[in-house]
Amino acid sequence: MKTAKKSKLKTHKGAQKRFKITATGKILRTKGMKSHNRRKKAPRVKRAFDRMLPLAGSDKKQVERLLPYGG
Repeated sequence: MKTAKKSKLKTHKGAQKRFKITATGKILRTKGMKSHNRRKKAPRVKRAFDRMLPLAGSDKKQVERLLPYGG
């Protein structure tokens, strides 16, 4: 008797490009407003845009659903 296969979950490609999951399971995000009016911004501010920040706890569940296999 054959058992029914479970369908695979699809990764959300937009979320995959925006978030990174660390080896310890933390989800990192980038800041918005990175490219618009960049010439006006101070060098310190522009460097801060390069860093990835931990995701807020309230958003974690939503992003985990979009990335079922860890991005």
